[in-house]
Amino acid sequence: MRLDHLSYAAGPEGLAACAQRLGSRLGKGFQDGGIHPSFGTRNFVLPLTGGCYVEVVEALDHPAADRAPFGRAVRARSETGGGWLAWAVAVDDIGVIEQRLGRPSAKGHRRRPDGFDLLWRQIGINDVSEDPQLPFFTQWQSDPAQHPSHGDTSVTLVGLEIAGDEPTVDAYLGTSSRQPLDGIAVEWFSPFESEHGEHGVIAALFDTEYGEVRLD
Repeated sequence: MRLDHLSYAAGPEGLAACAQRLGSRLGKGFQDGGIHPSFGTRNFVLPLTGGCYVEVVEALDHPAADRAPFGRAVRARSETGGGWLAWAVAVDDIGVIEQRLGRPSAKGHRRRPDGFDLLWRQIGINDVSEDPQLPFFTQWQSDPAQHPSHGDTSVTLVGLEIAGDEPTVDAYLGTSSRQPLDGIAVEWFSPFESEHGEHGVIAALFDTEYGEVRLD
């Protein structure tokens, strides 16, 4: 179990402008990641060191965005102004998570601009929609060499600020949250301590060529 990626929902500025704004802060450009046909969403991605990445995502004007839990979650976050949506944990056997949560995972795929189709299974988006402090789980089915973390980067995720309850997240993960977040400094806040009473990821800290950058 390891951190796979962070999802950031674009706000009123739109996907490309949001990715450009965040990329300028981090000193690296996001790349067009393509479309999630079954989710009704599209994203831009930025590889990070350590085998994880950041995605900026938006919902498309497409029926799939209304049907799919991920599309609905993205649209709901964007409609409140955008910002951090979720954190995702990669697992080697999602069947173990399916058994523990008592429901099946869903197929996911993203068609990149170069035509390559990335494949995975995921579970937990509905849980994240109800309780944003929780992560969701993914198991990649494509060649590991195609993982979105691969690319030219010098940006490292060094810290997370999460509004929530660490024991609740530990129980959901089935292990300590410190295990998938190994090497990342996590600061837990009560939702009452966060600026607008948010739950979930409220900020991420990155080590860049220009020093430490905090994105909220």
